[in-house]
Amino acid sequence: MNLIEEIEKRKTFAIISHPDAGKTTLTEKFLLFGGAIQTAGAVKNNKIKKTATSDFMEIEKQRGISVATSVMGFEYKNKLINLLDTPGHKDFAEDTYRTLTAVDSVILVIDCVKGVETQTEKLMEVCRMRNTPVIVFINKCDLEGQDPFSLLDELEEKLGIQVRPMTWPIGIGATFKGVYNLNHKNVNLFQSDKTKISKNIISISNIEDTKLDELVGNEAGRLREDVELIEGVYDELSEEAYLNGDIAPVYFGSAVNNFGIQEMLDQFIGIAPKPKGRETDIGIIEPTREKFSGFVFKIHANLDPNHRDRIAFLRVCSGKFERNKFFHHVRLGKKLRFANPTSFMAKNKSLIDEAFPGDVIGLYDTGNFKIGDTMTEGDNFTFKGIPSFSPEIFKEVVNTDPLKSKQLEKGISQLTEEGVAQLFSARMGNKKYIGTVGELQFEVIQYRLKHEYNASCTFHPMNFYKACWFTSSNKEMLAEFIRLKSNYIVHDKDENLVFLAQTQGVLRITQDNYPDISFHFTSEFKNKN
Repeated sequence: MNLIEEIEKRKTFAIISHPDAGKTTLTEKFLLFGGAIQTAGAVKNNKIKKTATSDFMEIEKQRGISVATSVMGFEYKNKLINLLDTPGHKDFAEDTYRTLTAVDSVILVIDCVKGVETQTEKLMEVCRMRNTPVIVFINKCDLEGQDPFSLLDELEEKLGIQVRPMTWPIGIGATFKGVYNLNHKNVNLFQSDKTKISKNIISISNIEDTKLDELVGNEAGRLREDVELIEGVYDELSEEAYLNGDIAPVYFGSAVNNFGIQEMLDQFIGIAPKPKGRETDIGIIEPTREKFSGFVFKIHANLDPNHRDRIAFLRVCSGKFERNKFFHHVRLGKKLRFANPTSFMAKNKSLIDEAFPGDVIGLYDTGNFKIGDTMTEGDNFTFKGIPSFSPEIFKEVVNTDPLKSKQLEKGISQLTEEGVAQLFSARMGNKKYIGTVGELQFEVIQYRLKHEYNASCTFHPMNFYKACWFTSSNKEMLAEFIRLKSNYIVHDKDENLVFLAQTQGVLRITQDNYPDISFHFTSEFKNKN
């Protein structure tokens, strides 16, 4: 099979949502339909003593939330699906943002009871920034949720995107019986099955069939009225508008009960984009380019606690990746080869010999990689759009066990290189500060330091408002600024200078006083210089 055929086969997407909307449950059901697993462990069903396939860190199992992006690959109807399950919790939004740089489309999960929530809006903003195609799955229709038409209005109003319902719920809550497929004009009624694909699907090909009235009663008449209204109000789905990120197909269902998922999955593989070109500092690199290239968007240490391994997650962007072939590490300027590249099924890994655009592979790393690194077949260019963001919470790291200083230093260094948080070092002395976008990250860092590195620390809060990278072509002003603000200037992990502003007012005054200095709120400025 040639390169173009391999590209055509692949669909790489992320599932995103507000916490508890059912994202991880939906992920498992996709794997179920793809035959990657035989039985799904309902995430919150205590009768099934099994945690979600995509939640593999011990703290995730204890807290019942996803705090790290999981990568899973499976095959469905002759398509190779690369699925990235992202953290829903707002404190780990930065990991989700970076993951969105590695996918070509997104499925956004909405809780039909709660509707559009704050985190949903923030995630959608990132999708809109990149014009990422979005499919919406309105979940938990088996609960007493909002009116479907009200949910559609809320999606358009709060997310700023046109929607087109593709399936429609028959009833809601206790009366939820299944879905009507507006695309194929047929009705599917289901028996609830939380762990397997239901074999008892009743399909009715004509909405006017009296059999529908016999099976769902009054809901049949309401369904016919709703469908007539939908067809009169909403335009047909334009695939071009979907691919441009201008319109979102909407599906209704219940992930935990396997309702409405196959309808979405079947259409997804038909309309979701194949691997797309990626922006670099020399222009767009298309997937059909013969030479291999890719970038690291995530690093995870101790994925397997028994082996203390460290894996870099690399998105293949062009050409073909091959095992044991030398590739060029652009930032370090040296050649590396990989004897054991892997593909993923959550924490389960399998050795691969080759990978193609759209694939996400794991590279065993001895410390060569940082997030955003580019690998090529010899060319010197860098993929753009994988920034670090200015943190919102700052704390000083205080070692509580001096005998384990080396372990603490190694643990803090590796965890911050993963992107769990950002590390800042004082220019004089040994003080280190951790910057995050949420409190939960500090809990995760402490837990992982103890269980993966046998180290411990406490965190002392610091009163800083914003971390700002800064640059200037005015060397005199830059030197004066560094001298006068020395107590508030630190280095990031890449030795870039960073100004820690105490308040919004201080930052504004500083910007006014030093007009020739540019202050940057993401690390993306490094790609512009």
